[in-house]
Amino acid sequence: MSLTGFSAPWWFLLLFAVAAVAVGYFLAQRVRRKRTMKFTNLELLDKVAPKSQGWIRHVPAALILVSLILLTVGLAGPTAEQRVPRNRATVLLVIDVSLSMEATDVAPSRIKAAQAAAKSFVEGLTPGINLGLVTFAGTATVQVAPTTQRQGVVRSIENLKLAQSTATGEGIFAALQSIEGFSSVVGGAEGPPPARIVLMSDGKQTVPTDDPFGPRGAYTAAQASKQAQIPISTISFGTSHGSVGIDGKDVEVAVDDDSLQEVARLSGGEFYKAATADELKRVYDNLGEQIGYELKDADASRPWVILGTLVLMIAAAGSLFLGQRLP
Repeated sequence: MSLTGFSAPWWFLLLFAVAAVAVGYFLAQRVRRKRTMKFTNLELLDKVAPKSQGWIRHVPAALILVSLILLTVGLAGPTAEQRVPRNRATVLLVIDVSLSMEATDVAPSRIKAAQAAAKSFVEGLTPGINLGLVTFAGTATVQVAPTTQRQGVVRSIENLKLAQSTATGEGIFAALQSIEGFSSVVGGAEGPPPARIVLMSDGKQTVPTDDPFGPRGAYTAAQASKQAQIPISTISFGTSHGSVGIDGKDVEVAVDDDSLQEVARLSGGEFYKAATADELKRVYDNLGEQIGYELKDADASRPWVILGTLVLMIAAAGSLFLGQRLP
């Protein structure tokens, strides 16, 4: 058991009392031995006194001392780092629905694999997380505002429709606006809940066409997210050899890792790459663990109290068996 501290360490003062009990037991045994030696008729003593049980007669007393130590540790309130579900957080899932998501370099297609992995992520997220959904192509749409209800998000993912262009910056700005609106409603004395954006895309922005640092560009949006203390976890999904048919022509739609990596860096988030459906699912599973749970110093006294009580019961049973009495 790995302990991180104690919430009430002053209870350890009871160990002085435990030490006093141990010393008292030792002295009582010495007094008893002296009284026995004063018995003048050793032959008669050998006949009337029960046979000595040797060291085993001290086992119940030793177990009692051990149980007192264990119970004292339990009273001191030991704490341990434990993985506990978050009960306050906001997550905006932002999904690219541009036409490049029709590419079949990821079976059965990028969009189908993305839908399956996103649904698994949504359904596995811990209940206390407020989850929303934003989709973007040439423009961005808030499909579902942050909520703890998962059915609406799942239905929206199942009904994703593709469209032309990729306005990554618009998707991020829409997510930031949705988080801001939600936080203004639920923020109480503790302030707004911590938030994060999970952005999945397969290519660099095409709207605006030339400058990701433009007013509505992806990098500008990432910087705004950094200022709002909302990190963006980006997922680059697809391969370098994807293509889609547009107006009867095959158009290459290679995944753009660099731009998504830069978005994550500028926002203070993490970048993930997924080239297959299984990899995408693993990325979402990893994010679900990061987002849904946190490490906290939680109470760890229960095992000590249980163990101390069990040892005390064993000591009592041993005393009855060896000496036909309770200690």
